[in-house]
Amino acid sequence: MSTVDHRSSRTAHQSQRKTTSMCQHQPQCPSADSADREAARLVAYHPEQGWSLLCNGVLLFEDTGELLPDGQIIAPHRPLDAGNIATAA
Repeated sequence: MSTVDHRSSRTAHQSQRKTTSMCQHQPQCPSADSADREAARLVAYHPEQGWSLLCNGVLLFEDTGELLPDGQIIAPHRPLDAGNIATAA
């Protein structure tokens, strides 16, 4: 009976997998790996659950965190609240 290393087989399969864009817009929306990825159009919007799916495959969460199609996590990046910024007189 031979032993097969399933981990190396799985890794090879994952490296061959291509991330395809769901975007059919012209011009195409920004890709999931571009800096302006949040500008892509909404495909699904679930405010009651706190997430949205963009046409580039990015899951955008209510707290501004993101999950990219390749599994990469982008931490929440909320802008500073204008009410908490002090200005010099």
